[in-house]
Amino acid sequence: MSTISIETYRNYLPEIMDTMPNGLVLIRPNGQIVMANRALEEITGYRKKELVGQPCTIFRCDQCEFRRKASRNYWCTLFENPEKKLERCRCELIRKDGTNLPALKNASVLMGPKGEVIAAVETIDDLTEVQKRDQKIEELSHMISFKDGFCGIIGESSRMKRVFSLLEKASQSEAPVIITGESGTGKELAAKAVHHLSERRESPFIQINCAALNESLLESELFGHVKGAFTGAYRHRTGRFEAADLGSIFLDEIGDMPLATQVKLLRVLESKQIERVGDHKPIFLNVRIIVATNRNLPERIRRRLFREDLYFRINVIPIHLPALRERKEDIPLLVDSIIRELVQRTYKPITGLSKDVMDLFFSYDWLGNVRELKSVLEFAFVVAESGLIGPEHLPEFFLNPSPSRPGEDLKTGSENDDGPEEKKNLVAALYQAGGNRTEAARTLGITRTTVWNRIRKYNVKMERNIRVR
Repeated sequence: MSTISIETYRNYLPEIMDTMPNGLVLIRPNGQIVMANRALEEITGYRKKELVGQPCTIFRCDQCEFRRKASRNYWCTLFENPEKKLERCRCELIRKDGTNLPALKNASVLMGPKGEVIAAVETIDDLTEVQKRDQKIEELSHMISFKDGFCGIIGESSRMKRVFSLLEKASQSEAPVIITGESGTGKELAAKAVHHLSERRESPFIQINCAALNESLLESELFGHVKGAFTGAYRHRTGRFEAADLGSIFLDEIGDMPLATQVKLLRVLESKQIERVGDHKPIFLNVRIIVATNRNLPERIRRRLFREDLYFRINVIPIHLPALRERKEDIPLLVDSIIRELVQRTYKPITGLSKDVMDLFFSYDWLGNVRELKSVLEFAFVVAESGLIGPEHLPEFFLNPSPSRPGEDLKTGSENDDGPEEKKNLVAALYQAGGNRTEAARTLGITRTTVWNRIRKYNVKMERNIRVR
């Protein structure tokens, strides 16, 4: 039997490398790529002939730049300390088509017979599927109550049956959906229903609150950015649109989106492509658009706070969610669902509401809608220990409302102006929370910063008893 030399095996090194499931690249001390395998081609989109002879900066790895800058004698600090390996480094590369590549990188230096540095070998694992799995797990973790009602939305009134029918029909279309309604009516649940009833259900559902961020941060969140695009951009960032590719993106409170961002969003809707902040390479995407607002958009168009062309682009399938005071026949169903959820969470043997409390619930206006109903019941579960919830278990503001209830004197101005409605909801939430802005933000489903901005916008004076000047 003949003995095969090591040199013969080395001749088959490219074929051996191509059997590896993860990407592999060989780099000279001057940063030049010497060799790459087939898996790297599939991961990055570059062909071998496009890589060999090119500097490794072609991958635009966000973790490599500082290593190159810190090196004094070599292309990269990796070559200066050959015994120190790079292990399990999470990073982001950019594929040939411009999309982000979340990756796990390992690297080590190859030494010659005389101890000289010959090359560095890197293995790259594609974490795209891992990232998608993590997104799916996070999405499912927010769907615990999705089992009740119509995709988590409770109601059997004629108004809600119409909403359910529209949601189901909208899910079978690819056209943009706009969901309107007051704060606390369940716009996020409605958006999720459209996605989970559609053929995109296995792909990501990505959401963002357009009122929670300033213009520059919102643009970065929506479209992503490349390393060095602005001060503080220390690494590449995948935007929400890119993360939602093949799935749906939910733009909540779109009525509060800055005008400059509206222009860019309109361009995305028309061209089906985005550009990251700091980059000019277009990325083509396949994303379903779902938006929501508690604003009166036609009135905001009149006041030049919202673009009319964007409104026409998103107002293809409008779905309005009624306020709780407009469907009070659904209150018993909602109460039953919320109590069952709270019993499972607290293990308290509470069985329901007394007749007096139910009568109070039917006579109450519920300015905070379903969200306020849930807050009142959560308070009752803190006070009550077992049996039926009675009037003595309800919050003080609920039993003894102010003679001039917050919001009742805020109907001045145009009936079509969304300002008074927003102001009314703000004052009611602050009153309910005893002036606590964090609690008011939770009731309204917005950030504490947005609550503070609206307090200043409407000149709401914060005192022991909330009042409006």
